[in-house]
Amino acid sequence: MVRWRSGTVRAIRRRWHGAVELEVTTGDGPLRALAYPALVGEPREGDRVLLNVGALVMGLGTGGYALVVALPDRLPADPPDDGGTRDSGHLVKARYTPLQAIRLGVDEEASPHRAVMAAATSLDGMPVVTADLHSALPAIVAAVRFDKPGATIAYVMTDGGALPAWFSRTLDGLGDHLAGTVTTGQAFGGDLEASTVHTGLLAARHVLRADVTVVAQGPGNLGTGTTWGFSGVALGEAVNAIGTLGGRPVGSLRISTGDGRPRHRGVSHHSLTAYGKVALLPADLPVPDGLEPGLAGEIDAALAPLAARHRLPRVPVGGLDEALRSSPVPLSTMGRKLDQDYAYFLAAAAAGRFAASLI
Repeated sequence: MVRWRSGTVRAIRRRWHGAVELEVTTGDGPLRALAYPALVGEPREGDRVLLNVGALVMGLGTGGYALVVALPDRLPADPPDDGGTRDSGHLVKARYTPLQAIRLGVDEEASPHRAVMAAATSLDGMPVVTADLHSALPAIVAAVRFDKPGATIAYVMTDGGALPAWFSRTLDGLGDHLAGTVTTGQAFGGDLEASTVHTGLLAARHVLRADVTVVAQGPGNLGTGTTWGFSGVALGEAVNAIGTLGGRPVGSLRISTGDGRPRHRGVSHHSLTAYGKVALLPADLPVPDGLEPGLAGEIDAALAPLAARHRLPRVPVGGLDEALRSSPVPLSTMGRKLDQDYAYFLAAAAAGRFAASLI
């Protein structure tokens, strides 16, 4: 359950789009904390804050932050719109939690995009890259922009990891490289809000006018070490949605030589389960050429059972190293940088390159 702390803001450390990092003094000593001003108001030095420290105490994937729940002595003013109507939206995200947020859905009646979304029925063959982890996003984007500098790229963020898009410094750094972010399901804070992955994909195509879209969960993910107990099973469901809507699913394989856990080395069991058991429609699963022979053989053997349903195109990797090293944001997955898990980022970039070839 929730582990509560009360503290005082000692300093404003830094900020990015939608988030403010604080130094907070508590009875347990100083803590780094994160506030979302759109939810709790704008914190100031000297403010008393209520914190949720549960994931921080357990060392889980919150980036080392306590999370600000409220500024109890200085609550933010009500939004300027009339709270008794749906004119500013009625899509409730993080539903029935104390910090549920009411957002304007891209396809609801008050949306300026209502007519476009009501008429949208197909993705028109748009390539859509699905990735298990948020950390694959910048590598995919870097490869697409390297091969097709003029391509319009959208990001559809699912709710398997962070719910607020504001948590992601990656998204803040990719702001000039994306047409926009669509937050779906219980996720919120994107440029557009959608209730489902299906409407999120249609919004990416018909509102953001994307040539290619990336679908991945927000930062962080849930995994239990069991076959079915991880949030990335949603990848297979995304493949089904993409195919059903007339898009071209391109599955980014989670490949690693740097992960110490056997289930994630070579091709992660997350990819093998999501694409091999959950995805019911065919997808392209690009495999980067030029991998070390032992790793390449291990990958081929792991992917062989998936060939009955999916295509396994080989992707040349020339230039992808340059693309990765020129990424507009730092590349990091679970604390490992580019050269510490090169195969992971190369596989994501290969998926981006293959998708770019379909534009």
